[in-house]
Amino acid sequence: MAPTRAANKITRNITTRSKAMQVMHSENINPDKLANKFSARTKRKADASPTKEKAFKRGAFNNVNVDLKNKVLTEAKGLKTNILRPLKEANSIKIVQKPKQNVNLAPPPPIPAVNKIVTRATIKHQVLKQGTNNTAMKPPVKKEDIQLAAVVTTKKRLSNEFEKSTNESLYRTALDDTSAKRSLSKLSAKESEVDRKSLSNLSFVTKEFELKLHFGNHNVPEGVVDFDKENWDDVYQVSHYAMDIFNYYKDMEGKYIIGDYMERQICLTKWMRSLLVDWMVEIQESFELNHETLYLGVKLVDLYLDRVVVSKDTLQLVGAAAMFVASKFDERIPPMIDDFLYICDGAYTRREMIRMEVSLVKVVDYNLGIPISYRFLRRYARCAKITMNVLTLARYILEFNLMEYETITTKDSLLASAALYLALKMKTFSDWTPTLEFYTGYKINDFKDVVIQLNRAISKPPRPQIMTVRNKYSHRIFFEVAKTPLLPECELF
Repeated sequence: MAPTRAANKITRNITTRSKAMQVMHSENINPDKLANKFSARTKRKADASPTKEKAFKRGAFNNVNVDLKNKVLTEAKGLKTNILRPLKEANSIKIVQKPKQNVNLAPPPPIPAVNKIVTRATIKHQVLKQGTNNTAMKPPVKKEDIQLAAVVTTKKRLSNEFEKSTNESLYRTALDDTSAKRSLSKLSAKESEVDRKSLSNLSFVTKEFELKLHFGNHNVPEGVVDFDKENWDDVYQVSHYAMDIFNYYKDMEGKYIIGDYMERQICLTKWMRSLLVDWMVEIQESFELNHETLYLGVKLVDLYLDRVVVSKDTLQLVGAAAMFVASKFDERIPPMIDDFLYICDGAYTRREMIRMEVSLVKVVDYNLGIPISYRFLRRYARCAKITMNVLTLARYILEFNLMEYETITTKDSLLASAALYLALKMKTFSDWTPTLEFYTGYKINDFKDVVIQLNRAISKPPRPQIMTVRNKYSHRIFFEVAKTPLLPECELF
């Protein structure tokens, strides 16, 4: 049956690939230009993403269907065409040839001594002159001038780093001879005594450093698994200084304390922050970013909101800029700024994104090595040899509570310990062992209230606006840990 007139009317303005090829052959159009004209923009998407036909994008607080045709027309109104002016004087350029230089030039005159200072160049020049049979040479150089030049050349280095050290400090310069084969008989009594003291102190420091390196971080009590000692030869575990790294992280937590800023944010609410974090989790899934990038991005948002008052329209820009900065810090190949502008549905310009990025890093004083709970969780689970199933459940608990505003004032190491303890209880894997107590530095009573808070958060009925984390950890890749049966508070301890 032939198509109706109405169907032909509908499909008349639709450009198909076959129709495009006909146009190309009939009008002799370049295939590259035609491909660029009809090519659609591609974008990486997560699972269950909308199809390309609807051109659907999601903002942080609303769902917007973008009409691409109207958007292009509105942007085209503000453009100004620049017409290139022809070069009128292109044919009037004169080529000027430089005159040929005479090859047989006289040698340069000797460099005179200024202010009676004899340099090495003048001495060399005059010595060469004396060796020739030229009768018009200058008078010979005096012996006093040669001695003066030698003094000048030896005192030319004035920096202290190039002079030999004469004190009894352990730090010696590159010119000092600290080898054991140095002959002390050729030195004076004072220099030999200083050298002996330096070598003895240096050997003492070396022995003390070796003892600290091999045994200082591994004085574990009885009943504790010495994870670092077992993996001492594994270069990927960095067992030589892993304990020092996380002790440093725990010391740095005091510098990144976040207060209760929602009272000062007159335009924001806790629910808006939850929506923003849910949207940031979706960004992490869409761009396939690391989990450290997500946690650092949320931490940057809280640090910024704690110090700067923003409006509702700027909140999504803060979240996008935070993920942009975090991806630069943690990712091997971070997404481009156009990707973040595209996922914001064109709500912000490139200039606004860059200005927010600059403002964000200035507020945190360019310190991006912020302790995050995800790093503590991986370290604690690795030291206690927790299974991947239990670790993934702890990650779900920790990531779900990123949307909870009440957890921003809690230390990240304490959050990681509480999430791991709750996962162990839900999976009935084990109790809080002495190994976990040693590596975390916390006992059960230290994070008891935090465990109750985390358990209440995941026990809330699901809300359709913030289902990204639940859907993510309900997949079989994450062992479907979001479907794990919950525990009442009476069975937590």
